[in-house]
Amino acid sequence: MYGRCLFFAIISVVVEFSVVDCYDAVRKHLQCGTTLNLPAFLRGPAMSNQISRRAVLRNTAAASAGIAFYHGAIPQSISAADSPNEKLNIACIGVGGRGAANVSGVRRQNLVAMVDVDERRAKGSFQKFPNARRFTDYRKMFDKIGDSLDAVVISTPDHTHFHPAYAAMQLGLHVYLEKPLAHTVYETRTLCDLARKNKLATQLGAQRHAIKNMHRVVELIRSGAIGTVTEVHCWVGGERGMPPVPDDTPNVPNRLDYDLWVGPAKYRPYHPSICPYGWRFWWEYGTGETGNWGCHILDIPYWSLGLITPVRVDASGPKVDAERTPKSMHVTYRFAETNQNAPIDLHWYHGAPREVIRKLGVDEKGANTIFVGDEGILVCGFDKRKLYPEEKFADFTAPEPFIPDSPGFYNEWISACKGGEAATCHFDYSGPMAETVLLGNVAYRAGGFDWDAESLQTVGNTVAQTLIQTAYRKGWEID
Repeated sequence: MYGRCLFFAIISVVVEFSVVDCYDAVRKHLQCGTTLNLPAFLRGPAMSNQISRRAVLRNTAAASAGIAFYHGAIPQSISAADSPNEKLNIACIGVGGRGAANVSGVRRQNLVAMVDVDERRAKGSFQKFPNARRFTDYRKMFDKIGDSLDAVVISTPDHTHFHPAYAAMQLGLHVYLEKPLAHTVYETRTLCDLARKNKLATQLGAQRHAIKNMHRVVELIRSGAIGTVTEVHCWVGGERGMPPVPDDTPNVPNRLDYDLWVGPAKYRPYHPSICPYGWRFWWEYGTGETGNWGCHILDIPYWSLGLITPVRVDASGPKVDAERTPKSMHVTYRFAETNQNAPIDLHWYHGAPREVIRKLGVDEKGANTIFVGDEGILVCGFDKRKLYPEEKFADFTAPEPFIPDSPGFYNEWISACKGGEAATCHFDYSGPMAETVLLGNVAYRAGGFDWDAESLQTVGNTVAQTLIQTAYRKGWEID
């Protein structure tokens, strides 16, 4: 029976040139499945045991290629990965606010499901895509249609990144995930390892990675325009943090499933100053301005210098509050010498570092990063780059561009999902960067430490170690 079903599936691919047809054939003729071995906290009441659409797509493509007598006998143009007519089945989890922008980014694919705990914030996306099935709980969505999905886009608050992403990856689904990837260093590492193990296409939502000006900055640094870099200063403008502590407990709006919004975090009464936006500045739910902007801004030195993980992290700032993120912070990440780099101190600030800027004699307007090399200085922002001293670089000729233009940040990921090249912010690149961002918060809250990245240990600081992973609320534990 299995052989006959597989034969039908392969014929469907060869004759009709559609892997989705193959999937339908398998579902029709092959009445067998594989067990989805998910932890209890990821399963809804009746998780389907049918083989996933993604697995069928992947495996049937391989099987169809296997009928050829030599590699390439089936034209490349009709493969599932490259067919312009083959659209991904995508579920979007978190579709209001930033999520709405991400929904728009993948709008040309088949948006088969939308999940959001807040009906009002999701309304715009619901109206734009009326054919997408609507869910409040991502677990129920996976129960009902998980085997028909190829990928998910996750745009929830930081504290609810990990659980739906982990569930999706266990199902073999590709993942686009908002920054800072996860709420803790441990969660971040776990997702990166799982994506690698399951060979999934991933993309962290650091969309400024695709800006052409950023490509030119990377080219300048890599070509040695300012010599050997020993310092980098990065900052986010403004001083957001330390919101007022609510002194009232309003009723939860009917439109909002607040218990699901809290998810794995410690429960605290609903307040509109925290949900839906202010959560960013509460440790229980967010990661402050460091998590909010760090992956966007540290992306440039990470990419330019090939950074991976620091060996030492120190931080300073105002008195630590147990519940709320600070308005200001200064983090120093020390990166060890490598074959490519001298030892590098990477500094992160809330607000431009005025004293550093004055000392270096540069113009920081429109900028968020300063590279200091032994032959010059490069000041840059998302849309700005300038070399100093000005007189030295007056006649400077920039290197020929060698980083290709992005086809679009979302398109990179979509292509990767279909078997193309990895997206530029795939988790093997962006995961270590996200960990570094989160380590800055750990050092601010618990003091500095030497960092053993392999074992996830804050050497010599037991308090900091407790922040590498946090406990989950009952019912959301990881098995």
